[in-house]
Amino acid sequence: MTTTTSTSELARKEGSRRSLAALRPRRRPKRVDPDSVGDRGIVSEFDRRKGSTRVGMSVVHVFLLVGLVVAGLGPILWLAKAAVTPTQDTLRQPFALWPNGIDWANLETAWNDIHIDQYFFNTLVIAAGAWFFQLLVATTAGYALSVLRPAYAKVLNGLVLATLFIPSVVLLVPLYLTIVNPPLFGRDFSLLNNYAAVWLPMAANAFNILLVKRFFDGLPREVFEAARTDGAGPFRLFWSVVLPMSKPILGVVSVFAVIAAWKDYLWPMLVLPNPAVQPLSVRLPAVQSQTELDVFLAALAIATIIPIALFLVFQGVFLRSAGLGGAVKG
Repeated sequence: MTTTTSTSELARKEGSRRSLAALRPRRRPKRVDPDSVGDRGIVSEFDRRKGSTRVGMSVVHVFLLVGLVVAGLGPILWLAKAAVTPTQDTLRQPFALWPNGIDWANLETAWNDIHIDQYFFNTLVIAAGAWFFQLLVATTAGYALSVLRPAYAKVLNGLVLATLFIPSVVLLVPLYLTIVNPPLFGRDFSLLNNYAAVWLPMAANAFNILLVKRFFDGLPREVFEAARTDGAGPFRLFWSVVLPMSKPILGVVSVFAVIAAWKDYLWPMLVLPNPAVQPLSVRLPAVQSQTELDVFLAALAIATIIPIALFLVFQGVFLRSAGLGGAVKG
């Protein structure tokens, strides 16, 4: 009898303990910030809380920022200053801010007397054509290798990749002979002094093709399947779906194409021997010995403005665009 009573009391106490435990508010598990997981660096989180460590890191950050600004913007700012500085001031005090005043006439002289306007227009034509053809070849080839995926896509991809291992100097003479006497056009036809001689070789850029293909590989295939279900053909799929989704990579390729065409020297000098059609990169070194230093620096400053402006425009329009925001259906 006593054993039975003790057992029932123990059961009753155990039930009461469980009831009290159920009534107690449960503690919520501590949430772990996913951004802090695996965030390991040279300085631990404990050391970051120390005042001396924060001050030291702030000094290092400011030093690195100032160093990057000076190394990146220093030459451009000095060129802008020297473009409106007389020659004697530039030679005697190269880092002084206009000790004898600003000479704005350097820009006008460089624009009119050196014919920067004509060479500037030639450079714009070359850059625009190179941009168009490089974008055309890169997008269509990347679309074929990534989206259409023919049976021999792997072979083509390997061939395109293999061209990256061939030095451009090795192809210089064969390519020049092809421009002098293009096949299928007869011996009397030549592309010398023709802007197509610059545009077409620059269009065959294996790096841009692989870059665009890599981006196309990451696009959602469900969108492509939905477009095909709605009756979109290969061209409609490319124009209305793939290209609107590819604004970031189009901006990257555009910047690469324009900058490469703007600064190219050797190939335009070979295939454009006529000074009337040569770009700034070829004509400025040719007229350097016949031009005053201040006027020549003004011409260099004018030639530098457009690449900087184009980069800023492309960065704002393309690189910050939403990759999937422009896709359309149907």
